[in-house]
Amino acid sequence: MHTSPSDDWAIPRDEAIPRLLEEHGRKLYGLSLRICGTPEEAEDLVQEVFLNAWRSWDQFEGRSTPFVWLYTIARHACQRMHRKKSGEPEHVDSLDELLPFGAPRLAVVPAEDDTVDERLARQDAAGQAIASLPIEFRMALVLKDIIGFSVDEVAEILGANPATVKTRLHRARLKVRKALESGLPQQELPPPAYSKQVCLDLLQAKQEALDRGVEMPNADNIICDRCNAVFATLDLTQDVCRSLASITALPASLRERLASWDE
Repeated sequence: MHTSPSDDWAIPRDEAIPRLLEEHGRKLYGLSLRICGTPEEAEDLVQEVFLNAWRSWDQFEGRSTPFVWLYTIARHACQRMHRKKSGEPEHVDSLDELLPFGAPRLAVVPAEDDTVDERLARQDAAGQAIASLPIEFRMALVLKDIIGFSVDEVAEILGANPATVKTRLHRARLKVRKALESGLPQQELPPPAYSKQVCLDLLQAKQEALDRGVEMPNADNIICDRCNAVFATLDLTQDVCRSLASITALPASLRERLASWDE
């Protein structure tokens, strides 16, 4: 996404903050909705983030991009504002619970294009699955697969190492993938061609490819039909997550509140 600071951000705050709002206000509001749960709390969070950015713009030293800097402010604001609610999840299912090892029938991605209703149903299912994640897993997934930061940028924003981010991201993806399965046709496939460990190693390679935004190396002579079916649903999962970035609008009421940041 954004990999290095740019000289064109050496501008005063009355130019920089409106530009950040225009480029990332909607995405930041979408993140806030998925963390806070209600529009009112999300608006409060976004307002706090941009007010803090306005007040501290002169402290931005350009060691990271202004976007990473902005979301780092958001992370701190989330930590301050987020209060654990009753029933909020504390863990993510195990791999055995998230993957269809041994199941005779697996979900397959249809060859034909989705209908509007199918796309909306998948977005809704993905949104519910994301909401069911513990907050640290939710943040990693939203920042990487919805907003579009790199793993290293997510690590910088969250104050975690990249390996930890990947662990959270990979497990969160599998949770959303499982949620999308029920809306897909099921097909009986041959038994696994390899041991469970080989399948897990191939799954790790697939997840790493998704992290980098590249195609998994062609290994048709190695990957069995079952793994290919799982990988196709992972691709669908990432596509659905990306689509979530475009369905959230910045409320007009919030724009009005933010218009007074310099007062």
